[in-house]
Amino acid sequence: PTLTIAAKNLATEMTNHNVQQEDLQGEPDITGEHIQNNKSVRKMLGQRGIKPEKLPPSEDIKKLERRVRSEEKKIAKKSGSFLENKNKKEPK
Repeated sequence: PTLTIAAKNLATEMTNHNVQQEDLQGEPDITGEHIQNNKSVRKMLGQRGIKPEKLPPSEDIKKLERRVRSEEKKIAKKSGSFLENKNKKEPK
């Protein structure tokens, strides 16, 4: 869900900010900072009663696109048959 993406982005931006502010260098320092920021964001979510692992998964975009196309075809068929029936009933 978008909430988990936003949470991950927040942790990443916090890391980017702190790397510059504190002049962090080297993989261990930056990785440690990133892990700490992820833990902090997760703790904050938990304090608000949000558990990422309990959130429902988002629908796969490809499945969603197929479903929308299928629905569009059904609507087009129904509207086409409606127009055909309407034309049959109207005198010319």
